[in-house]
Amino acid sequence: MLSSYERLIEDLAVKHREKAALRQLLAAGMSATPAVRRGLQHSNPDVRVGCCIVLDHFMDAATLPELMANLTHENSRVRSWALHALACDRCKEGECRPGENDVVPIAIRMLLEDKSRMVRKSAAGLLGPAVHRRPDICRALESARDHDPDPLVRKVAGWYTPGGPIYRRLAPRPPRKGRAAQAKV
Repeated sequence: MLSSYERLIEDLAVKHREKAALRQLLAAGMSATPAVRRGLQHSNPDVRVGCCIVLDHFMDAATLPELMANLTHENSRVRSWALHALACDRCKEGECRPGENDVVPIAIRMLLEDKSRMVRKSAAGLLGPAVHRRPDICRALESARDHDPDPLVRKVAGWYTPGGPIYRRLAPRPPRKGRAAQAKV
């Protein structure tokens, strides 16, 4: 007999049950993580994608090997969501956040080498916010902007490179002077 979490994992493969199952797994939080981790090995790519979405919010350190294994899955949606779960810090509610030094080289490789334009576009968007902190990210984004075969990937990469609108918006601002320091000037 399947546990309630395992039933929800199976429901991720059923179009009319997928959204409700995803909501319930997200509401369960870390308590569903063991079942979700097992779902990363499911034969149905939709189940793996749903599990990556849940783990994007509620990840534990034991999940990292399974997520890493999904970076090479044949389905581009699985690869894209596995990368997102590993690289996106905004979504995390759990305690585990993979280190930037571990994830960035993987994301750069996927930006420059993945066969799917969707995965490359996702990698560009995930790398972009760190462009001012990491010269390797800036170089990779510039390479994608200038050489990627897909116009959408080039466009997204261009947003985050020097001269791009998001690059300018994310630029570190000089520290503001306090009112006392401004009054002396």
